[in-house]
Amino acid sequence: MSRIGKKPVSVPAGVTAAIEGKTLSVKGPKGTLSISLADEVSYAIEDGSISVQPINETKRARSFWGMQRTLVQNLITGVTEGYSKTLQITGVGYRANVQGKNLKLQLGYSHDVDFAIPEGITIATPDQTTVQISGIDKQKVGQVAAEIRRWRKPEPYKGKGIKYAGEYIFRKEGKKK
Repeated sequence: MSRIGKKPVSVPAGVTAAIEGKTLSVKGPKGTLSISLADEVSYAIEDGSISVQPINETKRARSFWGMQRTLVQNLITGVTEGYSKTLQITGVGYRANVQGKNLKLQLGYSHDVDFAIPEGITIATPDQTTVQISGIDKQKVGQVAAEIRRWRKPEPYKGKGIKYAGEYIFRKEGKKK
C-alpha cells in the first residue's frame, strides 16, 4: 500500500482539472500544465479533489501509484504557487547577469558562457553572484538549475563554482609541507 497514493490531491479554488483521453490538464492562475496518464493507475476527479488508485495489485501498478499522485500534486502546486531554485556563485571574477533571453556567465574560462533561457522559465539576478530560477514546471526548473550548475561545479578546496543555495560543500585540506 502506498501511503502517499492513498491521499487524494485537493484542487484549490481557481484551479480547474480535466482528464481528456490519456492526458490530465490543470489550469490555474499561473498557467496550464499537463501530464500523460499511466495505464497502470486510474484517476478520478470528484468533490474538488483528484484521487489516484492502482488498477490491479501488480508490483508495477503499486509502484506507479504513489509517483503518479505526486506528479499530480506537483502540477497543482506549480499552477498555484510555482517553483523556484536559487544558485550562488563563488569565486574571484565569477559573475552572472541576464541580457535579454540569455544568461551571461563569467566563470573563469577564456570566454563568457551564454545560456539561452528556455520557454516557461524566468531567470533573475538580484546581484552578480545570485541566480534565481523560477517557473511553474518543477522538473523544468530543476533541470535548468542543474544545467547552469554543470558549467562550474563547486570544487572541494576553495569552494569556487556554482552551488545551490543551502548546499554544503565538503571541503578538503590542501597539501601539507
